[in-house]
Amino acid sequence: MRERIRQLRMVWSQLRQVDPRATLWVGLAALLGALVGVGFAWLVGWWWAIGLVPLLASLSGMIVFSRRAQKAQYAAIHGQVGAAAAVLDTMRGQWFVSPAVAFTKQQDLVHRVVGRCGVVLVGEGSRQRVKGLLAKESKRLKRVLGDVPLHTVVVGDDPDKDEVPISKLQGKLTKLPRKLKKTEVPKLERKLKPLDKAPPIPPGVDPNLANRPRPKPR
Repeated sequence: MRERIRQLRMVWSQLRQVDPRATLWVGLAALLGALVGVGFAWLVGWWWAIGLVPLLASLSGMIVFSRRAQKAQYAAIHGQVGAAAAVLDTMRGQWFVSPAVAFTKQQDLVHRVVGRCGVVLVGEGSRQRVKGLLAKESKRLKRVLGDVPLHTVVVGDDPDKDEVPISKLQGKLTKLPRKLKKTEVPKLERKLKPLDKAPPIPPGVDPNLANRPRPKPR
C-alpha cells in the first residue's frame, strides 16, 4: 500500500510538471462527483451522503487523473525510437510483444505482436522505409503462419494515410477480431520465436522503451 501511494505521488509530481492544469481538472472532476453524490443523497436520503459523496468525488478525480497522466505519458515518449514498443508492452491481456524484429540503420522499426487476433506487425519510423520492412517481414511470416490472420499497422499522425497515433495504438489492436483460442496464442508465439533475428534491438533504441519480448498473460 505504501509503495502504491509512493508511485501515485511520483506520477502526480511528474504530471504537474508537464500538465500544469492537471490540478484544476482533477479538482473540478472531484467537485462534480461530490455534487452528484449530494444530489443523489437529497433524493433518497441524506444518510447516503456519508459514504457516497467522498466515494464519487475520489472516483471522478482518479478517472480524470489517470486519463491526463496517460496522455502526458504518450506526449513524453512521442517521437522517440521504440515508443510504440513501450506502449505495446503495457497492454493487458494475452499479448506477446517482440520489439524490433526488423529494423533499418535509420532506426525504423517493426514490432511483432501475437494475440488472439493472430499476428500484428507494428511499424514506426519513416513511412516509406517502414512499408518496405512490413512487406518483407509479412512475406517471411506468411511462410509459417498458414491460416493465422496477419495484420499490419503503421504508427503515425496522418489518418489520411491510415496511420495510427501512438495514443490509439492499444485500442487499434484490441478491436481486431479474435480468431484464435487462448491455448493457441502461446503455441503460435513459440512457433514464431525461432524466426527472430539477433540482435533483437538495434543500436540507438532506448532499452527503457523497447525491452526484450516477454509474455503478458493476465
